[in-house]
Amino acid sequence: MKPQTPVFRSTTILCVRRDGRTALGGDGQVSLGDSVVKHDAVKVRRLADGRVLAGFAGSAADALALLERFEAKLEKHPGNLRRAAIELAKEWRTDRSLRRLESLLAVADGQASLIIGGAGDVIEPSDGIVAIGSGGVAAMAAARALLHHSALTARQIVEESLRIAGGISVYANQEITVEEVQGEKG
Repeated sequence: MKPQTPVFRSTTILCVRRDGRTALGGDGQVSLGDSVVKHDAVKVRRLADGRVLAGFAGSAADALALLERFEAKLEKHPGNLRRAAIELAKEWRTDRSLRRLESLLAVADGQASLIIGGAGDVIEPSDGIVAIGSGGVAAMAAARALLHHSALTARQIVEESLRIAGGISVYANQEITVEEVQGEKG
């Protein structure tokens, strides 16, 4: 029997919209099998001259390759996050080499928050909360509760929700990076 290669597990990425602000953050943990190999990875980026936020979960090399392609789509379709996401998802699904990439992207601007996946998925959650990665479910639950039962800002909700997820998930920590953009009031 062939020994299995340890699986990289990591990441909690969360995006919340409130009062015209969009905050997207991530934790810093990278785990290989049952070991933490990095505590302070930065999995959140600003794209399109700072107007678009992106976070990734999954293989870092795959995610960085996808981020480059997504940024090219944003340049081709300036100011149109949804169109850029759809074009990336179409390419990701149909390109033979891209189909093998194991990652998810969470992207947001002042108007939309999306999840982009390799099966051609572009998902826009109805409540504007995007969560991906190993601790995503815990972060999403915390964010929903804080969004509905507190007056915290989008940034504060992301920070606190990521701390909560980091206290629950063994694949998440509390080394948090958050970026924010201005958008529509809502």
